[in-house]
Amino acid sequence: MITRTTTGGEVRGVEERGVLAWRGIPYAEPPTGELRFRAPRPASPWRGVRNARHFGPAAPQDRSQFVGIDATTPQSEDCLSVNVIAPAGSRAGDALPVMVFIHGGAYAVGSSREFPRQGESLVREGGIVYVSFNYRLGGLGYVDFSSWSTEEAPLDSNLGLRDQVAALEWVRDNVAAFGGDPARVTICGESSGANAVTTLMTVPSARGLFAGAIAQSSPANAIYPPDVTRRWAEEFLETLSHVVRDSDLDSTSVDGAAALLRQAPTSAIVKATARLFLRTPDEQPGSIFLSPVIDGDVLPERPLDAFKAGRAHPVPLVIGTNDREGSVFTGRRDILATTPLRIRAIFANTKKKARKAIKAQYPGLPARRPALDFGGDFSFWFPSIKVAERHARFQKVFFYRFDVAPRILRVAGVDAFHGLDLWALFDRMDSAFGVAMSLLGGRRAFLRTARRMRGRWLEFVTTGDIRDWPSYDPFRRRTLIIDQVDRVEFDPRGERRRVWQDFVPHL
Repeated sequence: MITRTTTGGEVRGVEERGVLAWRGIPYAEPPTGELRFRAPRPASPWRGVRNARHFGPAAPQDRSQFVGIDATTPQSEDCLSVNVIAPAGSRAGDALPVMVFIHGGAYAVGSSREFPRQGESLVREGGIVYVSFNYRLGGLGYVDFSSWSTEEAPLDSNLGLRDQVAALEWVRDNVAAFGGDPARVTICGESSGANAVTTLMTVPSARGLFAGAIAQSSPANAIYPPDVTRRWAEEFLETLSHVVRDSDLDSTSVDGAAALLRQAPTSAIVKATARLFLRTPDEQPGSIFLSPVIDGDVLPERPLDAFKAGRAHPVPLVIGTNDREGSVFTGRRDILATTPLRIRAIFANTKKKARKAIKAQYPGLPARRPALDFGGDFSFWFPSIKVAERHARFQKVFFYRFDVAPRILRVAGVDAFHGLDLWALFDRMDSAFGVAMSLLGGRRAFLRTARRMRGRWLEFVTTGDIRDWPSYDPFRRRTLIIDQVDRVEFDPRGERRRVWQDFVPHL
């Protein structure tokens, strides 16, 4: 099980549970020291055989905020690693289809090891090669400091996005050695990982690196221009200077800011990120603090504009959302436009007639339940609709809504919440949370639905098509409702969709 990578280094994996696994393989140099806040550079070769039994460290993040890595997961700025799972018995040259999964977590938290055994069911059931990877998060990956860049101390933009492109380049150059076909790569992601998918579809340097895309609950419009991200960067530098109390560096000057960013401890950058992450939803309602930036280079334009003009990469797309995306964005997850003040701020920028119509779609707004649905639709559902209808004019699109939920979730009032589809995709109902979701029944129905869903995803990864799922178009809008009994509906929630178009016409 020793495999040679293109960097010249060899890795030794492990066979377990009917699959071959290689973990923690570096796909870029550690982004530390002089490479902090710089674009990723290819990994240097290593001598001998590298043990690839264990995952690499997660990107630095706040364990207590949002829902990130657990206490047992190590984290480090040296986090740019990739993991590969292949069927037992596969070998170099088999040319198996490849799924590359990009983890979510609002670009603030998460890692490629979110679920134990993640991806193994897909490999066993579909005979594919599964790849996952870590990329820079938070202030180290998704705050744009390029305005403070100088020739002596350069700072690059879109670091996390560049990491994702670098990981896909690694897959292109190396996956054949693990039995995969570099010409049959499908990228897949959920939440911010799905935002990465829809964004990568419009990144010029990512062209040709994948042949298909799956975006589960993409906040596709959470991409911002440089004037917005520069203001956030200024706030970050000011906050960071307060966190690093013993620093005498002037964060307002170019040289001082660059030095502060280079010298600040990792823990201080994580702390500053957490503070701004909590403030932004109230200071700029509807926005998500950490995001790719339209820099005119890596990301030349707003992805939704690229999709509209047909400039997105010409690959088929599966895209959709869950029934009630916003239902769990409370407590530590409270980042959407779900509070009266945030909703009022969004309404202030719209016409009275449009406000009245949108309120009719969410009776009782801004009461808690309709407010959560409003926030989820604003961030995930309607932007996904726009991606689907625009890309469908140029390439095949499959649109879905994930409705199935065990009974306890319906009793609790959260229903098919944001992220529930991952328990189906990764066959996680034997986990502690999966067992808890089954306490009031619905386990068998969920498992049957999950298997059908995985089957369709695997068919798409293998063929680029799905035989029993009619494609989406801007006229009939055929949508697969994934439920205890799957069905196709024409323009489900069509009146709500039309009202949203008047409410946010700029999308």
